Amino acid sequence: MSNYRRANIRGGAYFFTVNTLRRMPILTELTMRAALRDAIAQTRLSHPFTIDAWVLLPDHLHCIWTLPQGDANFSARWSMIKRLVSQRCGAEFGAADLSASRASRKETGIWQRRFWEHQIRDDNDFSRHVDYIHWNPVKHGLVTRAIDWPYSTFHRYVAGGMYLTDWGLSEATEFANNLGE
Repeated sequence: MSNYRRANIRGGAYFFTVNTLRRMPILTELTMRAALRDAIAQTRLSHPFTIDAWVLLPDHLHCIWTLPQGDANFSARWSMIKRLVSQRCGAEFGAADLSASRASRKETGIWQRRFWEHQIRDDNDFSRHVDYIHWNPVKHGLVTRAIDWPYSTFHRYVAGGMYLTDWGLSEATEFANNLGE
């Protein structure tokens, strides 16, 4: 088995990518969104974190979290969130043809086992990743403007004056070249 090395900066900010198993397009379904929202709220009660940016696409999500000072355990948080969503939605959305390994671990088949994380290094890195998150629905051809995607913190950023409603339209080429998925 591989020995994965994760970033370990206590109180740090992290960018995450989390995928569904076999890229099943289920995350924007109403019951999945509700389960995910509730799982995050429940997880934050015992393991607080701040959501700085978020986008939910049909088969994956991207987000930036900031953890409390002295805490670097984002893996426990993702484990709780995935488990709670799987418990609530596994019967409806879990894959019917699970591998023997997944079945032996009592997995539902909603999530890929791992996730990708990147430690945010500085303000510029933070800004680039926030922009990437908000541009992602356009990148994937789901909408033509970031404002048109409902499952994103983009609207919070507009309300806070950090973006204009037409943000990204002139920067499209820059985003396409700036960060990869």
